[in-house]
Amino acid sequence: MAKSVFVAFVFAFLVIGVKSATFTFTNNCPYTVWPGTLSGSGSPALSQTGFQLNNGATTSLDASPGWSGRFWARTRCGSDSSGKFTCATGDCGSGQVQCNGAGGAPPATLVEFTLGSGGSQDFYDTSLVDGYNLPVSVVPQGGSGPCKTTSCPVDVNGPCPAELKVVGSDGATVACKSACEAFGSPQYCCTGSFGTPQTCPPTDYSRIFSNACPLAYSYAYDDLRGTFTCTGANYLITFCP
Repeated sequence: MAKSVFVAFVFAFLVIGVKSATFTFTNNCPYTVWPGTLSGSGSPALSQTGFQLNNGATTSLDASPGWSGRFWARTRCGSDSSGKFTCATGDCGSGQVQCNGAGGAPPATLVEFTLGSGGSQDFYDTSLVDGYNLPVSVVPQGGSGPCKTTSCPVDVNGPCPAELKVVGSDGATVACKSACEAFGSPQYCCTGSFGTPQTCPPTDYSRIFSNACPLAYSYAYDDLRGTFTCTGANYLITFCP
């Protein structure tokens, strides 16, 4: 085989062999949501940093090996007379459907990923550390290893205590704050003298989240329960599963 042909063959093999993970988003909510995407430090932005997802709609995004970041859904969104786009929950402050590198304002239900590379594990979780706005699930598709589903599939806005509730203009509860966001105290934020797993145990407020959604992170040091692994999978993310 000629050298140039061999090099081209090896290059093509490497390109084809480096498979990205595909995230498929489905909206089962009885209303439109606007998912946001935020890449972690050192990870490239995905092809979309925000998009509209109507009831029953599905869309997909690809991420390269080693990518890390988070997804969430914005709700009750719209544009004002000047064209500025805002949302009642999960707003990223960009004024546009695209979040352009900004994260969602809490409270918002998050799904977080760190993809492996070179055959190493992916790590993923559903997080209520920044509060809750709607149900979500993450289902690995294919892959090897434990590859378990993680989710917060229920409505936490119902049992949310009054001091944590976010109420919309129509009087309905649209989100549930974390105790850290609501009160800002170290014992709820796991900061200062409460900055270790030993000094920051679960609280009555975090237990509201953990009792409703036992597979999701309920506060900062919920690692043993909240983190899941899989290798070489794609992922189905469903809002209102």
